[in-house]
Parts: sequence; structure tokens; C-alpha cells
Amino acid sequence: MSEIMRVDGDLERLFRDVFTDWRDARAEASLRLSVDRGLWRTLEELGLTRLTSGEEAAAGWVEAAALLRAAARAAAPVPLAEHDLLAGWLLGRAGLPDPGELRTSCVLDPEGSAEQVPWAASADAIAVIWGEPGAWKLADVPASAAVIEPSHDLAGQQRDTVRVAVESLTGAAIGDDVVREYLLRGALARTVQITGAMDRVVELCLQHASERRQFGRPITRFQAVQHLIAEAASECALAMAATDAAVLEAASPHPDLDALEFAVATARSVTGHAASVVVRNAHQVHGAIGTTYEHQLHEFTKPALAWRSEFGSMHEWDARLTALIVGSSGPAWDSVVPASGMPKSRADD
Repeated sequence: MSEIMRVDGDLERLFRDVFTDWRDARAEASLRLSVDRGLWRTLEELGLTRLTSGEEAAAGWVEAAALLRAAARAAAPVPLAEHDLLAGWLLGRAGLPDPGELRTSCVLDPEGSAEQVPWAASADAIAVIWGEPGAWKLADVPASAAVIEPSHDLAGQQRDTVRVAVESLTGAAIGDDVVREYLLRGALARTVQITGAMDRVVELCLQHASERRQFGRPITRFQAVQHLIAEAASECALAMAATDAAVLEAASPHPDLDALEFAVATARSVTGHAASVVVRNAHQVHGAIGTTYEHQLHEFTKPALAWRSEFGSMHEWDARLTALIVGSSGPAWDSVVPASGMPKSRADD
């Protein structure tokens, strides 16, 4: 957790202990993942599946981000972002009841379909958005009422195709701002998860390099290995800082969506490029063993790469950030070039 975003120490320890205990007791990792219902029940009993949504919500984005990072550091297959930050938030904004079943969410196309819906095959219900700008609707659809075609992403996580007969639904009207914020929340949640996975990858690099010996000494003594790990650690730290800044923007009681979009675009761009460096360097440090199924490295590198293509690809977020800066004379532009048009010098700080 970076210095600009702190969570209560006892709460952080709870997050860490829950996922450490789960990982120590879990069965062998699988190439095809579904929601771990045992872990989900534990999280429910602790009140961690509804940190930010529902009548009993007792926390906000900062705590939710810490929980997401802890889950990503453990490669835990649970839909915390989808259930709480997305589906639960949507139902609350639309004034719809939320009975508490495990949920995911998606935006349907005009034919009532959505691809790559996270954890749909394991969900009890799906919060679906459909329509067009100025005429969006939201409905809470039981999973049994949808046609779900199971599939998986690069990391083996459930990313399913969902089809719903929208003509039979009577949804609640929601505004364009709700849909926009929903997409930004999803993009930010994925960025938080990527930083959690990258943080664990850097730890694994340090651990492996300290234990692996060549020519009678740990490979951490070799300058080339030191550079690989240092570069990965610095990229991870940069991504953490950008992501934490976006989380703090989202944590505002009434976030300005333009400012939030700029913060999320920055975090997505920085984190997407950082993931390339961290994953590449980690596999160079680990060598052949890092490519094996038995080694845990792939449980973190593959999700990091898969998550950065959700809620907008790295290329799309790079383009969006460029457009926001080049086309802006407001806060986005001022964050890069001050009003004078001249770069700030250190003497100005």
C-alpha cells in the first residue's frame, strides 16, 4: 500500500490472513478456475463481500482496493469487484433490491448478448445494462433466466458469453452518468488487481533470486539480475502510485467524472505498460522454471496480462489519455503544463 493511501492496520492484517489461510489450505491450482465458494462463504461471514454496497456497507473505495489487492496477491478466484463495486453499486444507484446472492454484471449489445462476462457461470444473478445513450435500463436477472456459454481467459478465469431476452425485462431507468461511472469503476478495479498481482510477482522474483545459486553465489549478486528486479520494482511502484491516486479520486462522495476519467486513464496507461515490464523481467529472472505449471509465477503474471484488456485495452486507454491531455485546457492539461505554458522548475515547488 503506497504512502498516499493507507488502510487501518488491523483491517489489512485481516485481509492478508484470510487469503493466506485459504492459499495454505487450498487444493492444487487449476488451469480452469471457477469461484471458490468455500472462500466466498468465509468472506461473506466476515462482511467482506459487501464493503461498499448494500445497507450495511461500512467502507469505501480505499478499503475495497486493499481487499482487491490482497485477493490478487493470493490469486484468489472470487468476484469481489464484480459483486460489490459493480453489481451491488448498480443496484443501489437504480434503487433496486439486493438480496445478496453472488453477482456479476455486464452491458448487453442490441441483441441482448455480452461476451467475456466475468464469473457469469458461477454467479447466482447478473446485473445487466442495456439500451442506448439517454435510454439506458438496468435489471437484476437470475442466472437461470440467462443463456450462459462458459469460456475462460488467458489466466483460466471464467469469462462467459451471456444472452438475455431483454424484450421480456422491465428494467429501471438509469442515466448516462451511471453507465459512464460503472465503466470507470470497472476499469479502476482491474487496475487495482493488476497492481496486486505485480506486487506479488516482484516478491517472487526477490525470493527466487535469493535462493537460486549460480557459480556458488545467489543470483541476486549478479548485476544483470539486480537490474531486472529493480526495473520491475520501480514500474510496480509507479503503477501503485498512479492507481492509488485514481482510487482516492473515486473515493470522493460525489466524484467528478471528468477528473475520475483522467485519473483512471492515467492509471490504466501506466499500469498496462508496467505489467509488460514486470512480467517480462520476472520470467527472465526465473528462467525455465517460471514457465512451468508447477511454479506459482503464472498464477500472477497471466491474470495481470488478462486484466489489462478488460474495460478497455491498453491501446484504448493510451489513446484516451492522449486525447484528454491534447484536447483539454482544463485540469488534465494543467496537470502537465502550467498556466504559463512553461514547464515547472524545481524552484517553483
